[in-house]
Amino acid sequence: MRTIFWAGIPALACVAAPLAAQIVPPPSSGHDIVVQGQRARPSNWREAETQHVIVLSDGPEREVTQIAHNLERLYFLLSVLLNRTDRTDDTTKLRVTLIGDAAEFQAMDLRNMRWQQGPFNEAFDIRRYYDPRQDGAVLATTRIDQRVVLQQGVSVANALQGLQLPTPGGPAGGAGQIGQSGLFGLQSSADLIRPINEESVPLTAEGMIYAGFAQHYLTTFFPAAYPRWYLDGFGQLFSTLVVRGETTMEYGRAPAGTTAVLHRFGNFALTDVFNDTYLTRPANKTRWTPVHAWMLTHFLFFSPTRNGQFRQYLKAVASGTPSAEAAAVFGDSDALAKELRSYFYAKKPFERMTYPAEQAGMPIVHRLSLGEAAFVKGRLELGSRVEATTGPALKQRDTWLRRLRTDAAKFPTDEGAQVLLAEAECRSGNGAECHAAADRALVISPGSSVGLMWSGVAMTQQAKGLSGSERTAMLRQARSTIARANRADTEASPPLLAYYRSFADVGEKAPAIAIDGLTKALIAVPNAPATRLALGTELASRGIVPLARSTLMPVARGGYDSPERASAIAVLDTLPRP
Repeated sequence: MRTIFWAGIPALACVAAPLAAQIVPPPSSGHDIVVQGQRARPSNWREAETQHVIVLSDGPEREVTQIAHNLERLYFLLSVLLNRTDRTDDTTKLRVTLIGDAAEFQAMDLRNMRWQQGPFNEAFDIRRYYDPRQDGAVLATTRIDQRVVLQQGVSVANALQGLQLPTPGGPAGGAGQIGQSGLFGLQSSADLIRPINEESVPLTAEGMIYAGFAQHYLTTFFPAAYPRWYLDGFGQLFSTLVVRGETTMEYGRAPAGTTAVLHRFGNFALTDVFNDTYLTRPANKTRWTPVHAWMLTHFLFFSPTRNGQFRQYLKAVASGTPSAEAAAVFGDSDALAKELRSYFYAKKPFERMTYPAEQAGMPIVHRLSLGEAAFVKGRLELGSRVEATTGPALKQRDTWLRRLRTDAAKFPTDEGAQVLLAEAECRSGNGAECHAAADRALVISPGSSVGLMWSGVAMTQQAKGLSGSERTAMLRQARSTIARANRADTEASPPLLAYYRSFADVGEKAPAIAIDGLTKALIAVPNAPATRLALGTELASRGIVPLARSTLMPVARGGYDSPERASAIAVLDTLPRP
């Protein structure tokens, strides 16, 4: 059964293999590593690392261990279903960060610039952050379970509404009224007061993590122009992952509260989904929910009569056919809707898979030092701050950057703190400040690849303000420093990107070796829109049209908007039609 689900999805992740093959592998080293220094004080943050994922959490060790282990299991499950268990994985590990409760997570104001969901009804204000960054994707969410309140109940406060009670601190005989409670929408599942007759459905933190990981897996190893409803539905298929013992997994079960949600919000017109009309509806006026996305995807996956059509539909969308036109493969939309309604009332299938326990090894867990933990949130926030250019967001960035400088000064001997500050300064256009922070990192660790890289990037930025021989000399020094960073860590993609940008950012034509490095960087993070745009543009300029098109399509026509989309569309439109 499994092989028919994805057999027709095009595998577009294999980009420019001939170029990548020219990358020289790292030389072996016979030098011993000498570690000096004092043991840093431990924090309450832990990092659990497996073969394919890194999970950070300030929660209990048991919790972070379980989530990391289950994500490794999910990786294996997806690899079986997508027929890539025998493939090598040269991608950068996904970093998953679990942040306290919902209020703490929301206070970070992590704006999703390259990933979106829904838009779902306002009750489903799912708090998750995902950023396919050029140096490796990051995923973050709260680690506290929540609940979606579909209908508010009658709380004790509601029942006593209007009852006159003494006002604390007021005069004798004073009175006050108890206010309303039991709000519609997303609430913490840990709330101590639960209104009577409240109708709600659980939204588990693990489910949000599994859904996000499944979407990451799909867009990483099979990057294509998918419709957003399918990306949402694909994630929901695996959000209900169940691990039984050490050798059994189940996926595809209905999310808890499915019947209640569908009864509450009703049917949703398939034509509005396939023509993308639903994407324009505000959250307070749409009836589209994650359960609807799950329902449609689950039906098309498991339907023996519709699965083949579904594969054809995804192929057409991936090639650039508008979703509404591609949906013609399903035939009469009323007949499809009738089948879907019948499916709602039917007993729905799911799959159970047994596997060798050694295929998903236990994670290695260690506690972060206070210095390392101090910048966990800062590294996440960086992606939402440094790309601001105007208005209130620019003021917020500058405020955040000043705070980061203060925090980094508190840890003058912490390489990670200085490197993070260097990145923030460089990406905010502050070349001199970036250079200073990178130099501090290199004092701490003279051979640091990332320190050398940001030093080279800073020199590239500073060279823009020079002319003549001074500019040429500065750029030569910048590229030499970036090359040293590459030699220090030949598997790291940031130095490869920095070397390419040392040409592109100053208006010079990048040499073949820089394009090779750009290709290798995309292999490391296949769903990074910025890397795809850069490589696709270079391929287009060299007349390598088919490869340029397949590289740009996920950015230009995919389900997620990004700052790179408009440029990708512009380049794509210059290419001859296939």
